[in-house]
Amino acid sequence: KYTAIPDKNATELIEKYKLVSDYLSKELGVPFEYVPTTDYNASIELFKSGDAMLAWFGGLTGVQAVAAIPGARMIAQGKVDPQFKSYFVVNESVNLPKSDSFPMGLKGLKFTFGSNQSTSGRLMPEYYIREYAKMSPEAFFGMPNAYSGAHDQTAKLVEAGTFQAGALNYQTYDGMVAKGTLDPNQCRVVWTTPTYPDYNWTAHPALDSKYGKDFTDRLQKALVAAKDPALLEALQRKDGLIMAKNEDFEPIRKLAIELGFL
Repeated sequence: KYTAIPDKNATELIEKYKLVSDYLSKELGVPFEYVPTTDYNASIELFKSGDAMLAWFGGLTGVQAVAAIPGARMIAQGKVDPQFKSYFVVNESVNLPKSDSFPMGLKGLKFTFGSNQSTSGRLMPEYYIREYAKMSPEAFFGMPNAYSGAHDQTAKLVEAGTFQAGALNYQTYDGMVAKGTLDPNQCRVVWTTPTYPDYNWTAHPALDSKYGKDFTDRLQKALVAAKDPALLEALQRKDGLIMAKNEDFEPIRKLAIELGFL
């Protein structure tokens, strides 16, 4: 059994991961079953309990899982993941130009993050707000932190004007615009963050004791070897996967400690 942080519509994720299950089951000779979860914390708890032995985590949830389970290994990530980024977006009613520098004009707007445990929807956006505005998000926006729960939900809430601004992962935004499910004029990008490491596949140490001492290595190879376009689309990484290791996420781990997430 494996799981993934629910950073998108849950029904869509169930459909996508059927392809992943079929591929890994065939490659490794062990049945794989995707277990959906309701929120980021539930994904971590499922992994910590061993009820899911593999998980697609964000950078923050990955370092939280590795910290909780000695021997847990980050084994694969998308080619895009070492250089991930977030978009800060505004509703079309907000008179704020796109900028290369942090947009201080966001101050005082009604703003939403994604999930409160999201690397690209909360941790890194909060870090950059603190870094450039020199104040907490609560002080900068003049309101308690709001959380939409998912990247696509952030985009739709800003598009609708429910929130004047928000932060989300660039892949979700670009994907929604490409599919025609988001109007880039109604929900407009005003700033792109510097890059940081994000999503990864993390393996539970119990995998090797249950399925053989080299099982995690074989699983890593199978993920990296995935080439079928439909499968890579299901994995949300059309450019493919590369190997990963825990040390790749040291910047996120240090930041998580600094901001009190770990």
